[in-house]
Amino acid sequence: MIPIFIGYDPREAVAYHVCANSIIRHSSAPVAFHPLALNNLRFYVEKHTDGSNQFIYSRFLTPMLMDFQGWAIYMDGDMLVRDDIVKLWELRDPSKAVLVVKHDYKTRMTQKYLGAKNEDYPRKNWSSVILWNCGHEANKTLTAEFVQNATGAQLHRFTWLDDSLIGELPKVWNWLPDEFGANPDAKLLHWTLGTPSFHEFSDAPMAGEWHRERILMDFCLQRGLG
Repeated sequence: MIPIFIGYDPREAVAYHVCANSIIRHSSAPVAFHPLALNNLRFYVEKHTDGSNQFIYSRFLTPMLMDFQGWAIYMDGDMLVRDDIVKLWELRDPSKAVLVVKHDYKTRMTQKYLGAKNEDYPRKNWSSVILWNCGHEANKTLTAEFVQNATGAQLHRFTWLDDSLIGELPKVWNWLPDEFGANPDAKLLHWTLGTPSFHEFSDAPMAGEWHRERILMDFCLQRGLG
């Protein structure tokens, strides 16, 4: 059973369900989904006032939600998985506290969905897909109190970890088509500027795949009426 935590924001609930459907369709192993919705996390008080979505900080609660045991995958909701999630799971490295795609880029847009600011900062989007070693001693720092009071820079730059504990995933496991363009070899697509569910991003690179997945997510076979 692969535990998968997905960021959930009620303003784009469809994104979560499309992402989950894409994982189910391609996975060769059982998965357990855990939506990171703030109304489910009554033990956690969101004190941060910045950020463009409701799961921007709750993702760092993943090790605690796993009782600091085992491994888990975290991903943002604005994603689509094109390959077997088992292949990502198999990249676990017990010598690392986390494994991430180490992006190094400057955004092409200063504003993203729903008018949110889109600023450049070190290690931008590293935290949008995380292969968590929840039982690693270094991750036991991530209590609810710590996450509530830490700054965005501290969390999204993984400053509680020595850099040697941050492993690297292939870029195809967090490909940004709206920033980098189309990639037929990508295993996971991440529309970081806005999912194609938003009108202004409906025709973003590779958006057709998201729209197809949404149709599949909403599909129900019907009996013939004739």
